[in-house]
Amino acid sequence: MESPSPDYLETLGAYAVRYVKPGQTVGLGTGRAAAAFIQALGRSALRVRGVPTSKASEALGRSLGIELVDLADAGTIASDFDGADEVDPRLNLIKGYGGALVREKVVAASSRRFIVLVGAEKLVRTLGHRGSLPVEIVPFAAPLAIRLIAKMGLRPKVRRTNGADFVTDNGNLILDCGVKEIRNPARLDRELLAIPGVVGTGLFVGMADMVLVADPKGPVRVIRPR
Repeated sequence: MESPSPDYLETLGAYAVRYVKPGQTVGLGTGRAAAAFIQALGRSALRVRGVPTSKASEALGRSLGIELVDLADAGTIASDFDGADEVDPRLNLIKGYGGALVREKVVAASSRRFIVLVGAEKLVRTLGHRGSLPVEIVPFAAPLAIRLIAKMGLRPKVRRTNGADFVTDNGNLILDCGVKEIRNPARLDRELLAIPGVVGTGLFVGMADMVLVADPKGPVRVIRPR
């Protein structure tokens, strides 16, 4: 269950609903900002269909009476609404602190428009500011992936929660890779994906069409790619 959202994220979620039209199919992201959007969408009078990116967003959408569909039955996804853990000036992202990065990337790539919802604290000069990059791996490949990622100069560690390995909705593991500033996120993404057993990375490069930024002290800002 998602923790309560700060007031400014609730404002952000309500603001994002203006980009939804009746009858559309939209992506339902994962995390606090995305949950605020899903809640606002549920309160609206809009009749839409949602494609959830995680079991958590699926449960939230269902509890609010939003019609849910699988990706195979979605048809055209007009817009995907999701959060991010970091956003750089070129609107490249790090996502995955909530563990849903692969499904989030699939739904984002399947949508005509990818709209990112963040608080102002998520804006960074260079990706890697928070020091961690999530990478989803097949469990069988963990020894190989850890060894090869460490050779790249990153510091991979299997994510654990409540004393056990964290398992994604896909049945995989997450490596939280210690990083410094990521000067070339596209190259790093390619290098990580070339490792056998790596399913996806938290680097979302050149995917965002728009970033909506909530600030506790001001109105929602809209940032578009330069």
